[in-house]
Amino acid sequence: MHNYLQTQVGIRVKNLRAAEEISQERFANKIGMDRTYLASIEAGRRNVTLRNLAKIADGFNLTLAEFFEEISSKNARV
Repeated sequence: MHNYLQTQVGIRVKNLRAAEEISQERFANKIGMDRTYLASIEAGRRNVTLRNLAKIADGFNLTLAEFFEEISSKNARV
């Protein structure tokens, strides 16, 4: 079962990637991550580690704080 925060992280990654007009495969290669793992993050099926979140944020030239600016934990159920 997907939880709210996982879903929001996935949406954030997908939106950032779409804004840069970069494919999952290309972005995954850029940050040294498997494309299927990235796809599962975007789908909200993966409870991603902080290390991998840092890789993703770095790939978008964002700090972790900037990455999470668009994510509300107000309704998070963990």
